[in-house]
Amino acid sequence: MISVIVPALNEELTIANVIRYCQQFSHVSEIIVIDDNSTDNTASIAAKAGATVLTSAKPGKGISMAEGVAAAKNEILVFLDADIDPYPKSTIPLLTRPIISGEFDFIKANFTRNAGRVTEIMAKPLLAIFYPDLLFFSQPLSGMIAGRKKFFQKIDFFNDYGVDIGILIDMYLMQARIKEVEIGYLENKSKPWHALPKMSLEVAKAIVAKATQHRKEKVTSYTADTLHAIASSLGALIHPEKKEKMLIFDMDNTILRGRFIDECAWEYGFTDKLQKLRAEEKDPGTLTKRIALLLKGLSISDLLKTAARIPMVDDINEVVRQFKSKGYKVGIISDSYQVVTNFVQHKIDADFNYSNQLDYFEGRATGEVKVPSYFYRGSESICEHHVCKTNALLHICREQEIAVSDCIVVGDSENDRCIIKNAGVGVAFCTNDDLLTLMADKHISEPSFAPLLGFT
Repeated sequence: MISVIVPALNEELTIANVIRYCQQFSHVSEIIVIDDNSTDNTASIAAKAGATVLTSAKPGKGISMAEGVAAAKNEILVFLDADIDPYPKSTIPLLTRPIISGEFDFIKANFTRNAGRVTEIMAKPLLAIFYPDLLFFSQPLSGMIAGRKKFFQKIDFFNDYGVDIGILIDMYLMQARIKEVEIGYLENKSKPWHALPKMSLEVAKAIVAKATQHRKEKVTSYTADTLHAIASSLGALIHPEKKEKMLIFDMDNTILRGRFIDECAWEYGFTDKLQKLRAEEKDPGTLTKRIALLLKGLSISDLLKTAARIPMVDDINEVVRQFKSKGYKVGIISDSYQVVTNFVQHKIDADFNYSNQLDYFEGRATGEVKVPSYFYRGSESICEHHVCKTNALLHICREQEIAVSDCIVVGDSENDRCIIKNAGVGVAFCTNDDLLTLMADKHISEPSFAPLLGFT
């Protein structure tokens, strides 16, 4: 049986529906609401809806979570946010099935929405420094989690915005079997701008504190990187600017002077299999899934080491810096994998990346891959392709409130034809594809991005 724990502070508008959502599952035998001393009717509404309500001894989500763990009677615990309404129907089953089956000890949810501002600006850069094995979590700050009580009982919960990333790192350090699952689409309230510096700093402190505890020494070799990341993040958060234009790069053979999967094939001996797949399989979606099978068994560290060996275009960092200084958002849309696009994003200081998501078990690729929903054709698509980078471009433009006509897109291959054709300015970069060159507005034939500065 399962205990659901819901920390809540002033959530009278949504708490009853969260409880009713939990009650529909027969294997949920206990729903505990930890009321963080709300000043509205959260506690009374939760009790009336059928939950066990406990009032937290002290304010703070971490304390509420620890009290929930202590009070829970079951071995499998689920933590849900109190402000989500409605939850995707399969949220609890998706979070708990891998634990019930005995395959995993800790599950973290992600949902259909690009990672938040603090995740991209603060959490992922610091994870890249201290815990690169955790970069495959697309939403490491998600508060919707499930796990075995015996693991939660060993955690010293942070009592601020660092609590969720602290739990993830502790589970990793305890060698719990961890996994991220997508639960579908939901509306998640973004924090107001004035709250982001505080949240950003607390997340950073949690990651650095865990790293220090783990190594049993001060992490002096990373001090400069850490302080630079914090300073850059807080500057961006405290002084946000309206970004009205975007510059988007393909990654393979564009930012990188090579293709990641080709480098993996050479390094791990599956070049012939890769070439055969490309010759036989014409459907892009099926080809993506079959190629991912070739990576089965490789660790996240293996993949990152391969990515790090591929040189980048020499002036990429300077060009990104100059575009950002002009008010552009800069990002990556790639057919490659998020573990690599995350790595490249942080190397060039881009704002975001969109790519496919490899599945992992105990830090190694399972051979499964998820093509995120933003690549698929929808009601607002402007092309006929079932899976296409143009759909991701439209998704980003809606999120950022930027017109497609205000986007510069840079790519090199057949897979970039559609997005380059539909962008405001499409740039063919060092390509051998004559049709791409014909479709593009501009053509760069030498491996330098400096000419892009003339297109602004």
